[in-house]
Amino acid sequence: MWKKIATHFNKYPGRRIIAQKLLEYGLKIKGKKVYCGEIELSDSKIARAFNVDRRIITSTIETITKNEDLEKVFTNLKPTCHLKDVAPRMNWGVIEIIPEDPSMPGILAEVSKMIAEKNISIRQAIVDDFEFYEEPRLFIVTEKPIPPNLIPKIRNVNGVKAVLIY
Repeated sequence: MWKKIATHFNKYPGRRIIAQKLLEYGLKIKGKKVYCGEIELSDSKIARAFNVDRRIITSTIETITKNEDLEKVFTNLKPTCHLKDVAPRMNWGVIEIIPEDPSMPGILAEVSKMIAEKNISIRQAIVDDFEFYEEPRLFIVTEKPIPPNLIPKIRNVNGVKAVLIY
C-alpha cells in the first residue's frame, strides 16, 4: 500500500514524510483539515510536531484531496490504541515477534492457536505493515503473561526470527 501511495509524493519529500506520518498515526483528512478521530488538529501544531513548515501540511492535504485514490485512503483512517506499553502495568502479557519474512502468511494464526490452547485470551494483535515499516513486528497482548514453556514453541513457529516477551 505504502509504495503505491508514496509514488504520488516522489517529487516532494516533505509531503511524503507528512503522508507517511498521517498513515502511521491514523490521522484522517476531512475536507481540508486533519483529524485524530473526531478531534480537529491545526496545521501549525502538526507542523511543529513533525518539524516541518506549516505550508508542507497544507500542500500535503491538497495533494491528497485532489487525488481520488489518495482521498479514499486518507479519509478513512482511524487512530488505534496500542496496548503493548500498558499491558505490563495491567498484568497482561506481551509477545513481540520479529519475522524472518514479514510477507509470509500464517505466523499470527499459528501463534494465536498456541495461545488459545493454553486457554489464554488475546486482547489485541497488531501487525506492522511490511511495506510501511523497515522492520515490521507482530505484537500480541494477552489477558495474562505467557507461560515460560510456550516461548520456545513460539520461537520454533515457521517464519519466526525472534521473540521478545514483556
